[in-house]
Amino acid sequence: MLSDFMQLLPTSAFVDTLPVLDMLRAVVWAFLLSSFIGYVYRMTHAGPSYSQTTVHTMIIMSVVVSLMMGIIGTNIARAFSLVGALSIIRFRNAVKESRDVAFYFLTTAIGMACGTGFGAVALIFTLLMAAILYALARFNVGARPNVEVLLKMLVDEKVDYHTVFNESFYAHLTASDLLSVDSDGSGKVEVVWSITPRKAGREQELLAALRAVDPSVHAQLVLGHSQIHL
Repeated sequence: MLSDFMQLLPTSAFVDTLPVLDMLRAVVWAFLLSSFIGYVYRMTHAGPSYSQTTVHTMIIMSVVVSLMMGIIGTNIARAFSLVGALSIIRFRNAVKESRDVAFYFLTTAIGMACGTGFGAVALIFTLLMAAILYALARFNVGARPNVEVLLKMLVDEKVDYHTVFNESFYAHLTASDLLSVDSDGSGKVEVVWSITPRKAGREQELLAALRAVDPSVHAQLVLGHSQIHL
């Protein structure tokens, strides 16, 4: 029945030898393995920039690449024609995280392995990379202790913010660097400091000390700013 159906499709002598069932099997394997990688990506992702579109893109890329590799096979002419066809595509969407690029390469490699008949290699590689990705996320490899905190203060423009908070800073901080000063002409100045607290978990004490110096000050501590790229 399948052979009868295939005869209805437009074909030529150049594609009569294409193993349709093998290509279908490769596409299915690419879909399953890249879906598993997408699940690992979702489970190990940290930060607020997670996007479902990224997972869908990885799966689609893997499936399409597996089909492309099956079509190309060992035919050099098809490979060059495919490169020429893809050269007209322009990608303008910026990738938010470099980690996403690595996942794109990973699922592309899985698609290439499935499309060229290396299904066992693709399976072993997928499981190995899943274990590596889980270990990186589980043990927080490469992380640095989050000791720097952003302190944003809204003070009256008549306040000398360079010196008036020195005593509070000395009592609660080990280091402080002025990052920016902004004024919108309303009589208030927004001052941003990069600070290093002496002890963790004493945020309320620092804010209370700043308000004790000037009750009108509005202070805000931004923790984990390196993870949200502020």
